[in-house]
Amino acid sequence: MATVALLGTAATLCIVIGVPLGILCAKNRTVDSIARPILDFMQTMPAFVYLIPIIAFFGTGKPPGILATLVFGMPPVVRLTALGIQQVPASIVEGALAFGCSRRKLLLDVEIPLAMPSLMTGVNQTILMCLSMVVIASLIGAEGLGSDVLMALQFAAKGQGLLAGLAILFCAMIIDRIVQGGFKQSDKGSH
Repeated sequence: MATVALLGTAATLCIVIGVPLGILCAKNRTVDSIARPILDFMQTMPAFVYLIPIIAFFGTGKPPGILATLVFGMPPVVRLTALGIQQVPASIVEGALAFGCSRRKLLLDVEIPLAMPSLMTGVNQTILMCLSMVVIASLIGAEGLGSDVLMALQFAAKGQGLLAGLAILFCAMIIDRIVQGGFKQSDKGSH
């Protein structure tokens, strides 16, 4: 349950912050030019390196683990949301505007539904990145299945490590299904 709580909190924050930021990057070139190097930095930095400044500034425990996971897991959802919005055909956007669609209605009823495959790929990748970082965050005291994996590594307990790995896989599959099911339900409700 600790792993699900950490993963759920981190992934939710990544999605809640990342999707609007991705939309903003798609709509505003200045924001995109500022965000792109930051996202590059966030994606190329090794996962263990995030833990050093997190420990220095925030100590150890669950909140620093969530913060490290947030930094590590946000880039895919931002990038793929921006990509999806940018790939909406200009003819569809022009047609919607010609029929009197407001900018807000255009975004909510035209661009986001058409960008949904890319957006869902970003959400999926973010969940997987968050899960991998939640396991690594056990090194700084974030509890959960990551600490079981860490114990299995320290004592070469193959059975315990395999069991913890399967439990982590199960958590990822369940959370991914919940997120995908929620988006499918909201998609059905909008038609």
